Amino acid sequence: MTNVAVVGAQWGDEGKGKVVDWLSERADVVVRFQGGHNAGHTLVVDNAVYKLSLLPSGVVRGKLSVIGNGVVIDPWALFDEVERLKGQGIEIGPDVLRIADNACLILPIHGELDRAREEAAGGGRIGTTGRGIGPAYEDKVARRAVRVCDLAEPDTLRFKLERLLTHHNALRKGLGAKPLDGDALLEDLLALAPRFAPYVAPVWRVLDEARRAGKRILFEGAQGAMLDVEHGTYPFVTSSNTVSGQAAAGSGMGPGAVAYVLGITKAYTTRVGSGPFPTELHDETGQRLGERGNEFGTVTGRRRRCGWFDAVMVRQALKVGGVDGIVLTKLDVLDQMEELKVCVGYDLDGERLDHFPAGMAAQARVQPVYETLQGWSESTRGARTWADLPATAVKYIRRIEELIEAPVAILSTGPDREETILVHDPFAD
Repeated sequence: MTNVAVVGAQWGDEGKGKVVDWLSERADVVVRFQGGHNAGHTLVVDNAVYKLSLLPSGVVRGKLSVIGNGVVIDPWALFDEVERLKGQGIEIGPDVLRIADNACLILPIHGELDRAREEAAGGGRIGTTGRGIGPAYEDKVARRAVRVCDLAEPDTLRFKLERLLTHHNALRKGLGAKPLDGDALLEDLLALAPRFAPYVAPVWRVLDEARRAGKRILFEGAQGAMLDVEHGTYPFVTSSNTVSGQAAAGSGMGPGAVAYVLGITKAYTTRVGSGPFPTELHDETGQRLGERGNEFGTVTGRRRRCGWFDAVMVRQALKVGGVDGIVLTKLDVLDQMEELKVCVGYDLDGERLDHFPAGMAAQARVQPVYETLQGWSESTRGARTWADLPATAVKYIRRIEELIEAPVAILSTGPDREETILVHDPFAD
């Protein structure tokens, strides 16, 4: 059986929630492999709306859902989300949710540090969600993080917290914040330990057993390739690897476990927070895209910046992410527009570029080179076959495929899971 990784191919918010939900009906296991509760996936199932941040999308359909070791976990946010879904009729027990014993925790000190840094940065803010994701990953790579498995070892937990606070209290002093006493935090974490225990497992073994049993595994990415800490618009990025290669490292499976990589991209471009955005529109067209696309962040509620489709950026994202095919979402947002523009290159101080440069100043200076395409007056909303689409809409899709050098495997024509045209089933390979 083919295992599939779903990753964003822009700056996140591409519509992964719907796609993962649509695919999870055919999957046996759904895995989150990076990020934290800064992710935001909206699922619409039988007219009910479910908003997930940390939980894998498979929980809504009762599929085995795994939070891998590459995820940083805020335990309070996790159980708040579990309770919220319970209020919507979704029960999440250990038979549905498994949490990696070697995943690292986000603690209240991480969120406080995150927000304090952003406040101190003034005009140099990078636009984080303020939820402690970055500081938690910093502690992880610095080898001072508290991990899920530490909750079962009180002496280890105390030792880890003392070491962690030695570092953080020095930072807090520099930012003018009061030092923290670890005793209260230790008590809070020990109180959480019994609640965590039933869900905790060596998930690498759970996934290996699933693979050996011929189960279909769906790896659910968060954010997008251009927010990848290495390949994105650094430093205006998230703190984890968002490309498909992380699916292996962040779950405890080898790279051969992922057979098909599905990249998600909107038919236009959006971004939340600070950072370069070559095709951003500050006019009525940009406002129209935002209003028609309901472009507000699932987690933060922040208005997304909107612009034309950037084929250069997406092509680069697909190359570094090893994407085999894409899901093109929100095509219907472009309905009734007389003409459409697609970025086919950049101008950097008179030099034509066919890639997004790595330098921060260069990224801020590049100007888009556009190709203009004819729009369509008909509606594409809810189309179920290619024959239902206007001819000019099909031409737009085909031109995008040429420019990004990858085929459209799935076309999304609305928020409901049935509003989908399947061109190629990723699980069929």
